[in-house]
Amino acid sequence: MSTAGKLWGVGLGPGDPELVTVKAARVIAAADVIAFHSARHGRSISRGIAAPYMRPGQLEEHLVYPVTTETTDHPGGYQGAIDEFYEQAAERLAAHLSAGRSVALLAAGDPLFYSSYMHMHRRLADRFEAEIIPGITSVSAASAALGTPLVEGEQVLTVLPGTMPTEELTRRLRDTDAAAIMKLGRTYPGVRQALSDAGRLDDAYYVERASTDREQVRTAAEVNDADVPYFSITLVPGPRPTTPLPRIAAATKTADSNSTTVPAEANSSGEVVVVGLGPGAADWTTPEVREALAAATDLVGYTTYIDRVPHRPGQRRHASDNRVESERAAMALDLAKHGAKVAVVSSGDPGVFAMAAAVLEESADPQWQDVPVRVLPGLTAANAVASRVGAPLGHDYAMISLSDRLKPWEVVAQRLSAVAAADMAIAIYNPASSQRTWQVGAMRDLLLEHRKPDTPVVLGRDVGGPTESVRVVSLIDLDPADVDMRTLLIIGASTTAVVDTPHGTRVYTSRRYHPA
Repeated sequence: MSTAGKLWGVGLGPGDPELVTVKAARVIAAADVIAFHSARHGRSISRGIAAPYMRPGQLEEHLVYPVTTETTDHPGGYQGAIDEFYEQAAERLAAHLSAGRSVALLAAGDPLFYSSYMHMHRRLADRFEAEIIPGITSVSAASAALGTPLVEGEQVLTVLPGTMPTEELTRRLRDTDAAAIMKLGRTYPGVRQALSDAGRLDDAYYVERASTDREQVRTAAEVNDADVPYFSITLVPGPRPTTPLPRIAAATKTADSNSTTVPAEANSSGEVVVVGLGPGAADWTTPEVREALAAATDLVGYTTYIDRVPHRPGQRRHASDNRVESERAAMALDLAKHGAKVAVVSSGDPGVFAMAAAVLEESADPQWQDVPVRVLPGLTAANAVASRVGAPLGHDYAMISLSDRLKPWEVVAQRLSAVAAADMAIAIYNPASSQRTWQVGAMRDLLLEHRKPDTPVVLGRDVGGPTESVRVVSLIDLDPADVDMRTLLIIGASTTAVVDTPHGTRVYTSRRYHPA
């Protein structure tokens, strides 16, 4: 026990990173391993909340549920699949703890309040030291959003899961002074029926994503069943409210303000336009994109890209971390659903490892079916880098992202091998970051199995920006230390040639195929 690592159950609160406790922030920053759960789509709300407190170089354990609401062919059914997952996840964490690493297992809200953490605690706390850091629950956050007391005096508060049978919910709602109903989503029609049958519907309120920049507060009766996400809650206060409630139908708060910015009623003129700014230079932003940016009421995007757009009076800017693409897409669609003209800002071309795919994937959800989405192209980083040395992408080529954040490294390696064997030039996006430092070397070694050591490699960094640098090296001489997230690599094919001229090095891949 003295050499084993410590397990921390870290409560993150309801969603606002500023509601993370001081102790939780300290433990997150100090932990050797950050562990978090998500469904198969890979989006982790917990990791997004914790991101401001994480440090570069921390190990991450992404624990992906095999099923959430889907069916399964597991011989033990849904419960069997989940139990097996928890056992395997616990052993993954146990391996770190046995090796002496501290593990911070993230939990939205409180770790012991309808949380996945408790399943890990049961399987690990008898073998390793474990400490739980409580967090603000969604009930408290929703009550604060509602702005009225939930219980007072001798009143009783009952917390109910929306997954209960409607008849049982009805009975319990009749027998309590105040109630909080959680786990909504697909259960909301039954919850609404139970509230009505218990005579509590007129006194019930709906709070969605409390404390976040997508918080919404409405009366429970006016909510559209199809619009209810899992991260919402229904409250029935005990004392009758004596002050006006912030019943802001479908209101969305800005990222840096508690004031609402979208009118209550939906406006059919709203839309989402996903735009590409180009890779760096202002001259590479197309007139079409400039017009869309000028017409937008709201800008949504990664902070670095938002900062490239000139400020306009009255235009709202919703900047966020670069690892929350799906959450950013949902915010944009929600703003547009209620009347905003939203420009989602990407660098380069939005359809190349950028926000267009995230927005379109999120827009497939039925709740966004009436929101129009357009994509405006931009100059790609690959083409910008290529132009600086000539035409290394002049023949067939592939684009591959070296990031293994959204796909496993095994898939990256398989695709690299396939393209290398096909003898095409390759544009490598996202080659490295502060937390990913080994992939460039692994890529080089893999490509050398198919390409000659003197294959030209173009390194373009911050092309179009103030610190632009472009140079050409041989594949065998590619040094991972020279590559960061702002670098794009172009790996030549067998027909890629390098020519030294009085005006600089020129690289081209012939359109006539004469393999060496």
